[in-house]
Amino acid sequence: MSAALLEGRVVLVTGGAGGIGEGICRSVAQHGATVVVADHDRERTDALVEELRAAGHEAHGVVVDVLEPGAARDLVERTVGAAGGLDVLVNNVGHYLYAGRRFHESDEEQWEALHDVNLRHVLRMCHAALPVMVSQGRGGSIINLTTVEASRGIPRQAVYGAYKAAVAHFTTCLALDVAEHGIRVNAIAPDVTTSRQLPYERWVSDEEREKLPQWVPLSRFGEPADCGGVAVFLASELSSFVTGTSIPVDGGTGAAGGWYRTTHGRSDWTNRPFDP
Repeated sequence: MSAALLEGRVVLVTGGAGGIGEGICRSVAQHGATVVVADHDRERTDALVEELRAAGHEAHGVVVDVLEPGAARDLVERTVGAAGGLDVLVNNVGHYLYAGRRFHESDEEQWEALHDVNLRHVLRMCHAALPVMVSQGRGGSIINLTTVEASRGIPRQAVYGAYKAAVAHFTTCLALDVAEHGIRVNAIAPDVTTSRQLPYERWVSDEEREKLPQWVPLSRFGEPADCGGVAVFLASELSSFVTGTSIPVDGGTGAAGGWYRTTHGRSDWTNRPFDP
């Protein structure tokens, strides 16, 4: 196995010019992949591609809104035209879109928008990419970004949580459909990870940062590179016998399951937090 885990592989990342998508692009490039950065933001896309190329990596940019009908097939065609094939698809685009509200205060227009940005484009991208990956006859990997909220409740984001759960289950089912072709399908489920949608550096004061060990067992917020490392694993032969599953990238919040560190009482952990 090459020390460059992804040498010779073409990796397409949607929403690749910022946040977790950018972290994944940087990580797979560092491991030898040819990266196709797909994003609606031309300035950020061009800047990232230029930076990757300057560092000696092969990178291409496609400015596209993957939510538009027909965009998925066009993106796959442009990827194959620019990079010569497609081995790994990363469906990174997703967003909660709206400030939290109770379900009965939402409306169908919001449901439809959440469906478009969190689920429909994932189906379209996989539907467009799989014929190419199958015809190449060399296997491959699809990586979908979901969230820890796909497997636990999220207050005032019921529709977002439902669509992210759908992504996770689609991942499991799709893995069975394409296993005979050597194509693996897995998901990454982040929590407390700094991104463009979750700018913790602006939201959390220095005083509150001192409480991080209470909130997160590993005592820090996640960074895009944390998801990038897992994406490298899932894209490479290191995960050749892994398919149909979601990997939490959460610093241990899922394992804690509602337990928090505390300085109150006789124990150093509590499920009745005083000041989490």
